[in-house]
Amino acid sequence: MNLRTELTIENQGFTLSHQSTILTAGSCFAEVIGNKLKDAKFQSLVNPFGTIFNPLSLFSLLQNSIDNQYLSQDYFIQQDDIWYNYDFHSDLSAPTKNELWDKIRARINETNSFLKKADLLIITLGTSYIYKLLPDNKAVANCHKKPSSYFSKYLLKSEEIVRAFSEAYPQLRKFNPDLKILLTVSPVRHIKDTITLNSVSKSILRVAVHELTEKFKDVYYFPAYELMMDDLRDYRFYKDDLIHPTSMAENYIWEKFSECYFSEKTRSILLEWSLIQKALNHKAFNPSSAAHQKFLRDTINKLSKFKNLFSVDAEMRALEKHLL
Repeated sequence: MNLRTELTIENQGFTLSHQSTILTAGSCFAEVIGNKLKDAKFQSLVNPFGTIFNPLSLFSLLQNSIDNQYLSQDYFIQQDDIWYNYDFHSDLSAPTKNELWDKIRARINETNSFLKKADLLIITLGTSYIYKLLPDNKAVANCHKKPSSYFSKYLLKSEEIVRAFSEAYPQLRKFNPDLKILLTVSPVRHIKDTITLNSVSKSILRVAVHELTEKFKDVYYFPAYELMMDDLRDYRFYKDDLIHPTSMAENYIWEKFSECYFSEKTRSILLEWSLIQKALNHKAFNPSSAAHQKFLRDTINKLSKFKNLFSVDAEMRALEKHLL
């Protein structure tokens, strides 16, 4: 008897290896996948703009990165002696406006350089709701806890999302002709909009993403949303807030991602690397014992075998400093 509807994902015509470079951008789920790629030693840049939930702001920042410039003077605000910018997450902040300018320019420049050589861009969309700063009615990425009277709330239509992406797409294609784009819808629910309106919002995203994958042959979809909502489909896979996936759920989605996009050789390497990670996380009861010193030397030897695949210098240094 089957007690769940397991989702099978077909490979979409490309595979990833440790020679691949991957940029993730968008909602907090982009950070989850990005950090897992980083932990697995992929060349990755994770959410360079901070967490960005709405499609319009995200596509605009990608275009800024291609142009390697950010020109808006009007979106800087000061709050509690800290400077923020409406186009970026609050993680990107500074004590002075000039310092924030420098941070933004550095982040845009870093994204430009990475995007130019990237093999894959993973975009995770979080919500169809946007907030527009009054009176200009320009979409903001983050309200930075300003009063609601400063903004108007608007539910995007799927065609508006498709149009915004379609405007950014030719620039992405010209900037990096070999770039593949993988779209996902975040499985994190935005229940502040109410559960029913969250469903409306996610549905709009899903329709827009479907239309984009039909429109562009090198734009793909990874069903993270369906894996959470239809495959796992149980509150035991949610954290205490009943909104965010547990680490078990995140690992399950990561496994599905790995099965779909990683070559067999890459999956084999990751299996070996997972054993190394367990060894690196090992806490010694007696660090000076002969047994632990042998364990350290053995682990260093195992690490050295990965040198031709990716950098393990930091891990080796961390172990070597405990050798007696």
